[in-house]
This record gives sequence, C-alpha cells and structure tokens, in this order.
Amino acid sequence: MSENSELASSPAPTVADLLNDEIAKLRAQVESLKRDVALHSSTLLATPAFVQSLEQQISQPKAKQRRTRAASQKTQAERLLVRAKEQQAHAQQSLYRMCASVTTFRVTDPDPNAVDNGNVLGIRFEVMSHARFLKPYFVMLNRPYTRSKALRVHRHTVPPSIPLGGLAARYLPAPKGDRQRDDRRQNEARQDLPRFVRTLRRELVRFHNRTSVISDLRDATTNREPDTSIMADGDDSAIVNIQAADAEAKQVSIEWADGRAGRLVMNDNGEIVKMVVQAEQGRDRETVRGFLGGATRVEEVVDRMKGAATGPSV
Repeated sequence: MSENSELASSPAPTVADLLNDEIAKLRAQVESLKRDVALHSSTLLATPAFVQSLEQQISQPKAKQRRTRAASQKTQAERLLVRAKEQQAHAQQSLYRMCASVTTFRVTDPDPNAVDNGNVLGIRFEVMSHARFLKPYFVMLNRPYTRSKALRVHRHTVPPSIPLGGLAARYLPAPKGDRQRDDRRQNEARQDLPRFVRTLRRELVRFHNRTSVISDLRDATTNREPDTSIMADGDDSAIVNIQAADAEAKQVSIEWADGRAGRLVMNDNGEIVKMVVQAEQGRDRETVRGFLGGATRVEEVVDRMKGAATGPSV
C-alpha cells in the first residue's frame, strides 16, 4: 500500500519536462554526430589517394568548367590540402609519441649558481589513456657531486602517488666516499639510469591504468537504471558513488543508495586482491559475490556490467 501511495502521489511529468528531455537527447545526438564527422574527415584527409586528388585539382583544373567555378574549387582544394598536411603532421607526431614513449633532451639551468655549469638532462615520459595522449611528465637530472658523474633528480612533474624518491634511491644512489680510493663503495653506488627510466614509466602507466579503470567502473555502474543494477539477489538498490580511496588509486570506495559501503583493493596491475562490503548487520558477503561475479580483475567487472546494461532486460 505504501508503494502504491508513493507512486500515486508522485507528480506526472509536465510538457516542459518532456520537451527538456527531448532537447537534451537531441543535443547529445548532435554532439555524437559532430564527433563522427570529425573522425571521418580526419580519416579521409589522411588518405594518400585523397591528397593526390587535391594536388591534381590544384595543378590542373578542368578546362570545361567556368573560370569562376574553377577558381572557387581550386581555393577550396587548397584549403583542404592545408588541412590534409596538418593531419599528416599530427599523425606523424602521434606515431612518434607512441613509438618513442621516452625521450631525452638537454637544457641549461639559468641560475648562475647552478651546479655543473647549469647542465641538466631532461627525460620526457608519454602516457596514453582512453586512446588519448596525456600531458607529458618530465624528470630533470643534474650532476651535483664533486669528482663524480653520478646523476640526481633535480626537478620533476611526476604525481606524488608515484614513489619517485624510492626509485631514485634504488637506481640512482648517491656516491659514497672517494671513488678513487674505495672501489667497493664505487660498485655499491653504481647507478642504472635505463632501469630507473623503465621502472618509472611502468609505474606511471600502471597508475593511469588504475585511475582509468576506476572511471570506467563508475561510468558502468552509477549511470545505470536502478532496476538493472548488478546487486545481490533480492536487492534492487543502486550504486550511487564510486571513487578512488587513496592517492595511488589502489583502493576503490563504493557506496550504495541504502547505506552500504564497500572497499575494493587491487594491486599495481589492477588485479583484485580483496573486497569488503559493510551493511547495517555487518559484513555483506552476498553483495561482494554479486558485485564481483567471480572476476579477478576490475576490467572484468566493468565488461560484465556494460554487457548487462546493453543486453536485453529480463
């Protein structure tokens, strides 16, 4: 009776509400069509046959056309050729950034009191997420030690969640003692720059993979209708919030509409280590089993929820 009374008392949507919903759907459709047009345009501009056709049209306009029409088409072809060249340059740059994900360069510290005459070695790290390049990360190294060519981290833009200090202490240790007098200490302080770079890049990629999968999990659950949520058997409440619970994005906080709260823990590679859900009666293992569904990685949970959302309702 209470549910029927609540349904009866809920106001019916007005004409203005229906129009606003229709306008929002049309706007979303327009944005989707714009993205499709941009994608197809960039694909067409990157085609060698299309670029060759533009070059021929510019160099040899058709004789049967009127001069004004031929001039207009030539101008349009020149504009398209400029965009094609820009697209080609963008594709070449993207290919380089994918293949050369780590690059080095030299810069000079403008500080007159800088060590080693201001010589700085810069390392640039490229990371992709959701098929897009993120803002590059930079690590600057210098040589502040006397009688030693050992490197030290001078400046960096790495996120605080990445253990850069620990990696530098492990692979770029400071020299100990006089290198000419103590060969044993020299061996202990031997630096391994390539391994430092590889390990740091792997940590950056892992971090962004974890944040990306948390975002995918949030989109796959909080954007669902309440009656299609993947919950424990007999429970029709929905997930209302999913977010990272720590700076390293290894723990995920999950909240349900009925007050249940969960914590999912994953390792560096995104594998599920443990999940706990707390309800009013204590730990809720049924919700954990219903949420995970036997998955060992967070990506598997995302794929299962997306499949259930797009599949037929029963």
